Amino acid sequence: QVQLMESGGGLVQAGGSLRLSCAASGTIFSVMGWYRQAPGKQRELVATITSGENVVYAGSVKGRFTISRDNAKNTVTLQMNSLKPEDTAVYYCYGRSWTNTNYWGQGTQVTVSS
Repeated sequence: QVQLMESGGGLVQAGGSLRLSCAASGTIFSVMGWYRQAPGKQRELVATITSGENVVYAGSVKGRFTISRDNAKNTVTLQMNSLKPEDTAVYYCYGRSWTNTNYWGQGTQVTVSS
């Protein structure tokens, strides 16, 4: 049973902050991260972090979002600051196992009002 469980989504005003958390279970992930999907758009990468804590950010969030990983707790967190209305989307936790299988959380809604 491999599972990724997101929490922390909600409604926030532009310029505000939210922290998303993802709790993983069932396997060890070589890569974890966050993707988002806005209405009418494709799912896009937000940030990823490897087990060695190498990170990649989308250009649109670089400098505003911070991804972190606690391997001991098997959690990954996305701190989102200076939120903009265009950040509004369903955010999905992502994990890639060492057997090269991709897993997805259920998603959590983030809505940023202008």
